[in-house]
Amino acid sequence: MKDNERKLSDFIDRLNAEQKPDEDECSTQSEELKKLYRTVRLVRSLKNPAMPEPGYPTKLAKAVAGRLARRRSATRKRWALTLGAVGVAAIFALFINFVVPFGNPNVVNAMEQAFNEVQAYHGILEITASNAQGESTEQGKLDVWADRDGHYYVKGLAGASQSLVTVNNGQRKWQIQPGQKRVQIFPALPDAYRFQFELGKEIQEAKNALSTKVIGEDTISGREAFIVEVTPKGGSPYRIWIDKKTELPLQKQTAMEHAIQYTLTYKEITFTDAIPAQLLTYHLPEGYQEINENPEQLVADLPEAREIAGFTGKTPATIPTGYSQDRVAVVPNRQLVKMYYRNPEQKQAIVMQGKAAGEFTTAPNALLGKMNDSVVEILSPVAGDAETSSIRWRKDGFEFTVLGNAPLDDLAAFAQGIMSGPLTMPSPEKQIAKPQVKVPYDLTVEKNDQQNADAGSSPWKLDPIFVAQVFVSLQMSPQGITGEYPLDTKDLTVSENNGIDAIVTVHDKRAPIKAVYLKRVVRQDETGIWTVVGYDPR
Repeated sequence: MKDNERKLSDFIDRLNAEQKPDEDECSTQSEELKKLYRTVRLVRSLKNPAMPEPGYPTKLAKAVAGRLARRRSATRKRWALTLGAVGVAAIFALFINFVVPFGNPNVVNAMEQAFNEVQAYHGILEITASNAQGESTEQGKLDVWADRDGHYYVKGLAGASQSLVTVNNGQRKWQIQPGQKRVQIFPALPDAYRFQFELGKEIQEAKNALSTKVIGEDTISGREAFIVEVTPKGGSPYRIWIDKKTELPLQKQTAMEHAIQYTLTYKEITFTDAIPAQLLTYHLPEGYQEINENPEQLVADLPEAREIAGFTGKTPATIPTGYSQDRVAVVPNRQLVKMYYRNPEQKQAIVMQGKAAGEFTTAPNALLGKMNDSVVEILSPVAGDAETSSIRWRKDGFEFTVLGNAPLDDLAAFAQGIMSGPLTMPSPEKQIAKPQVKVPYDLTVEKNDQQNADAGSSPWKLDPIFVAQVFVSLQMSPQGITGEYPLDTKDLTVSENNGIDAIVTVHDKRAPIKAVYLKRVVRQDETGIWTVVGYDPR
């Protein structure tokens, strides 16, 4: 039995590797293996077949097992059924691999390929919340228009966002608030608000997940769908329902957290060539007030920008292939010049520059690079917008930022074009200095803390500044901390950060420690917590 099982497994493996099997249906002496080999070849040769009826794999397994059982003698019945089950299991696994998007590569690739054909879509999105007792209430309903370039129009039909209209047309973002009779203006990037259950974003998150697997079938909004369990790098597993016909997400169910679980369902969805132009065109309704805290003024060129901002902006000496300047704008009240660049894939890069003011402080979780002896802050992604990255630095009394939803390498090329010098990006492979004193840690405890942070209950461990503050404060007050911490976060700065290792410098001379060494020991990405692994005494 084990020998036949091994032969069948080797046969499948060599076919998948595009190699000739050591034994096939022509060379084997086993009638059972001969039939199984032929069946595997038939399944292997299938090209984009029509989906079988529900329950077909189970029927196939029973039919093959039954035939094998009838051909065996009574004395060999148990042996035969076991072999038949093993063979059918192998065939079933192969069948699913080719016919059903069952593994991570297949299900994600199918969604990606399907979304590549989508220009825009329109749907009615319903959001419900369920408690631990299974009681559900409707939280909201949205009228959603979106396209593959990241533009969207969302109107609340029910719930807390009823009547609110939020639009991002790539150049500006605004929200019409009927209750206050006002229109709030926001920059198009970074976009901290992107409506829930955006198809492109869901597919990208599934692509970046640790694993995806089909766990069942269901009917959603009258459409047959696969149920896919997604295990993300950060957080608990959740489920999405994939339309069998369109191969695109129809429904999402979040993990149960704090006794609440959310289900987002497209009750209706259609695909179109574009979002209607009138929905993406800004206009101020009659009787409404416009609230714009950072109003941009479009200008014809940089000389006109100089007249408004009071300085001559620098343009990149070179720009990445495919990009061209889209427009130039000035934010007068901030004396900020903004140059917009765009490529044919609608990826955008914004080069911003203004006179430096105050000290240059970097975000706690920023990666730190170097360019012409200047410290460079690298945020990828920018907090609140997973699709946007930024590079920021200072030079000769000016502060520069390159921001956009373009690839980080493209943004780095724009930065180097401005500074005419190489940008040294931080590398996890490059070792940072070692601490004078090592601090032991319990990996099991850290994994539990990571789970707490994933659930939102220990967010401070995601910030190296706060982790260092707690550690040093406990050295200053070993009996415990009551009230305010003895060490202020203003006395701490991140001096090195390559994404996995970091060093926090302590400036308060009262502290017995001058540098804290931290490491992401559980998960090495932006969702990973920081752990103290050493320090330098003062």
